[in-house]
Order: sequence, then structure tokens, then C-alpha cells
Amino acid sequence: MKRLRQIARALLPAALLLPGLAGAQDLLSVWHAAVAHDGQMAVARAAHDASQTLADQAGALWRPQVGLSVAVGAGANDTAMRGARFSAPALGDQNIDQARFSTSVAPGLATELAVQARQPLINAERDAQQEQLRLGAQMGDTSWQAAQTELALATAQRYFELALAQNRVQVLDRQVAALQAARTEAHDRYELGGLPITDVHEADAALAAIRAQRASALLQLETARKQLADSTGLAQPEARLPASALPATPDWLHWQQAMAQDNRQLQLLRDAVRMAEQKLREQGALGKPTLDLVAQAAHQRLAGHGSYGSARNRELNAMVGVQLNIPLSTGGMVQAREREAAHLLTKAQAELELAQQDVERQGWAAWQGLDVGAARIAALQENRTASLARLDATQLGHQVGDRTTLDVLNAQNAAAQAELELAQARVDQVLGRLQLAALANELDEPLLIQINDTLAAASQNPSREAQP
Repeated sequence: MKRLRQIARALLPAALLLPGLAGAQDLLSVWHAAVAHDGQMAVARAAHDASQTLADQAGALWRPQVGLSVAVGAGANDTAMRGARFSAPALGDQNIDQARFSTSVAPGLATELAVQARQPLINAERDAQQEQLRLGAQMGDTSWQAAQTELALATAQRYFELALAQNRVQVLDRQVAALQAARTEAHDRYELGGLPITDVHEADAALAAIRAQRASALLQLETARKQLADSTGLAQPEARLPASALPATPDWLHWQQAMAQDNRQLQLLRDAVRMAEQKLREQGALGKPTLDLVAQAAHQRLAGHGSYGSARNRELNAMVGVQLNIPLSTGGMVQAREREAAHLLTKAQAELELAQQDVERQGWAAWQGLDVGAARIAALQENRTASLARLDATQLGHQVGDRTTLDVLNAQNAAAQAELELAQARVDQVLGRLQLAALANELDEPLLIQINDTLAAASQNPSREAQP
């Protein structure tokens, strides 16, 4: 029993230093799997592909439009004319007044063939529509890039949630083993008269509580693993905790400028303002004249029998020129739509200003968190070292009778809690760095590789003391 307790005492501090699992995937490989498998990325990819057709639509808006119409059906025609005057060579120089002409086809086969081509020359409404289509394609690109950034951040969050859940289960497993040994020893020493019954009850209660915590931690672990598996397609993903220092970050001015210029949310809102401006321009253009180059040709034919026997009417016409359209009145509709578009523009501008303030606040909080996080990690490392030393001293005191079983249990809990808090602080620092990079549009593969290096260092030398 004493040997078992000594083994447990020796293994607990060393095991507490293990940051991850030997067979765990690294963050970069998990992110690559998420890019290929994540359902939200599939939605974003389809939306991006659709948005790129808007650029083609913008280019086609000012190209010539050509149409062909063909009609076949039953038709009738009855024409009567009187009071006409005409002359003809066969009649000499005579002019015949009061002539009458009549034609009749009822019913007959009527056909019509027409071709028309139209090229807009001046059209302010089309100008505004074309710019809106171009902005739509540009916003599609920005949204696609934002979706990739969001996936990288979400994948990192899921990855480290799994790493923390794994670490918690590992710590609780070690506590269960240590408490089982302590419980066995307490029962044995009680039977020998070396411990009071309260020590036995305390050991029993502590073991039951840890087992309950472990059951809850296992549920959290499986939930975190399923979330990452659903996003990446990996059957049983495993994760590692960060265990080494992050690269130094630039000063606040760099992040402030980068967020103002490159933040994807702000880019989308700036494009939304420009879209609202073009919408206002489009509504105002509805009451302006337009000029089109028009070419058209039409052939109409009606053949059959009528009041005067067999008959056939045929008409062929063609025209090339310009067409001017001048709206005279819209009943106030144009003015009402202009006012609506103006208010929507004001709304878009207000949303942009609000988002700029919000992004800067988020960035400032993340940047400050990195500075505070480094000091927090240093303090928690000292706390962990002190907790392990306290555990060792308490166990030694328990051997000589100066410390109770409750003292040992409390020291074990404190050492485990110190390990969990240090792991959480390291994860918070990494996620804060990724959040700051996401706000500045700098969350890319090179940064993930830097983060990944801290995990690789943990797997290569898990027993070394990590620095903040």
C-alpha cells in the first residue's frame, strides 16, 4: 500500500505536465480537413460561385440585345377606302378622283416575323445597375474570404475545446487513481487504528466527487470530439494543448490600422454603403431620358379568301435609327423611391460607423488580453510549481502524521486545478491571438503554422517546463 501511494505521488506531478496526447492531430491538419469537409464552407463556396456571375451580368448590361419574334395564327382583314385620287401611265394624264378600294380576307392564315436589335447609348439607370452588380461580385469575394477566416477561427476553437476536455479527463483520471490509493490506505489504517473514521469518510466522499466530475468531463469530451468530427470528417479526432511561447505581436497601432483597412466586416459594410449610393442613383435615374440605338425589321403576311375572292396582304418594313424615351410623369413614384433610398443610405452609413467602433473595441480587448494573458500564464506556472511542491510536502507530512488525509486530498485538488487553469490560460492566449488576427484579416496559414509549432514542441518534449 505504501509503495502504491509512493508511485501515485511520483506519477501525479510528472503526468500533470503532459500537455496532450501522443497520437493527436495537429491544428494545421485539422484545419485542412475542415476546409474540405465543413458544411458551412460548402454553403459559402456555393454562394461565392453564384456571386461571381454578377460580374458577367454587369458586362452584359451594356451589350446589344437582339430579339426574334414569330407568330402564326388565323387572321382577318377588311379594308375600304373611298375619296382616293391616283394617276397611272396607262391612263395618260388623267387623274381619277373619288376612287374606291376594298380588300377582304376572312378568315386567313396570318404570319408575322420580326427582328429587333437595341443598343443602349445613354441610360443612367443601367449605369447604376451595372455598378451594383460589380459591387455584388466584389462583396461575394469578401464574404468568401471572411468565411475562410471564420472557419479557421471556429476550427481552432473546437480543436482547443477538445484539447482542454481531453486534458481535464486525464487530470481527473490521475486524481481518481490517487484517491483510490488514498481511500485504500485510509481504510487499511483505520482498521489498524492509525486513522479516525472521519479520514475514511473524507476519502470516500472525495473519491465519489471526483468520479462524478469525471463522468461529466467524459460527456464534455465526447461532445467536443463530435463537434470537431462533424466539421472535419475525422472519425476520432484528438488534439494537443499549446505548451510554448507565442511569437511576439506588433504594437497596437499596427492592429488599429490593419483593422481599419482590412477587416472583412468593415469592407462588406463599406461596399454596402456604395451599394446604397448606387441604389439612390438608380431610383433618381428612373425619371431621366434614355437614348437607344435601334434596328428592326418585320414581315407580316395574311392570305385567304374574302368578299372579292382570293386575297393576300403582305407588309415589309425596316428601320435603323435612335430612339429617345422621355418619362413625363410617374405619379410621384420616382420621388418616393428616391426618399426611401436616401434613408437606406443613411442607415448603411450609420451601421458602418457603429461597426467600426465595435471592431476597434474587440481588437483593443484582444490585444490587451494578450499582454495580460502572458502575465497570467507566468503566475499560473508559478502557482502550479508551488502546488506540486505543496502536494509533495503534504504527502510527506501525511506519512509522518503531521497532515491529515483531508490535507492530502486538498493538496491533490489544488495541484489538479492549477494544471487545468494553466492549460486554459494557454488556450485563451492562443485564441486571443487568433481573434486579433481575424479582426485584422491576418488569420492565415502562416499564423496557423506558428501556432502549430507550439503544439509540435509539446509533443517532442512534453516534460520540459513551458514558458509563457
